[in-house]
Amino acid sequence: MRIDRRVRSVAVARRWGARRGAWMVAVAGLLLSSGCFSNSPPDPNAEPTPATYLKVDNQAFNDMTIYVLRGAQRLRLGIATGTSTTKLRIPDTILFGPTSLAFYADPIGGSRTPLTQEITVAPGDEITLTIPSH
Repeated sequence: MRIDRRVRSVAVARRWGARRGAWMVAVAGLLLSSGCFSNSPPDPNAEPTPATYLKVDNQAFNDMTIYVLRGAQRLRLGIATGTSTTKLRIPDTILFGPTSLAFYADPIGGSRTPLTQEITVAPGDEITLTIPSH
């Protein structure tokens, strides 16, 4: 099959024109979206977000690694020592107003893994999680 040089040069020019158009659209999109970002300092008069805590009453002998679950995200909060009460802070970055959370206790040196039902937690709440001994 033979392609005339004029036809081939037109096809190459169209291909490069399409690529150039795509690049121009991408650059224009980046320039327009950069105007939406602001780097303003936080408002000093705004009320600070109160700390949210999880109080773990671990009645089991095993130490437990405690996780918070929000949707598919799992975040380690810390370790609750066996037969004691531990207070762990829930990071502000995981709470956006009232948020549904579940808590997961992974025993160190054990096989059972208790998981709570989802509960709604608001900034400033203190939740108590009791892990019974078995």
